[in-house]
Amino acid sequence: MPDNKKIAVVRCAIVAETCPGIGCFRAFNEKTVAFSDYDENTEMTAFFTCGGCAGRRVFRLARSLKKHGVETVHLSSCMQMEIYPECPHVDSIRQTLENAGIEVVEGTHH
Repeated sequence: MPDNKKIAVVRCAIVAETCPGIGCFRAFNEKTVAFSDYDENTEMTAFFTCGGCAGRRVFRLARSLKKHGVETVHLSSCMQMEIYPECPHVDSIRQTLENAGIEVVEGTHH
């Protein structure tokens, strides 16, 4: 039995006040859009917010994500799409994750 690939999603704390994450989970469960390259051996291990501007929570969680075997973090669609408030910190969030040795994938369900 192969080891499961562990992934996570980081999303905007502001958007999370009105979005329960259904679109992200639907896309993951159906393996569509940004999750289309994954198979049944992939598990979403973490789903968390950035902690608010300037993404301060991501820095605090990066080590824990690695410790628990997370290989890839998706930057949610709400952090990058024009239909949502623009995230001014998405580049530093991406860099924080990459500096921790975590692969970053753009998008989730759009």
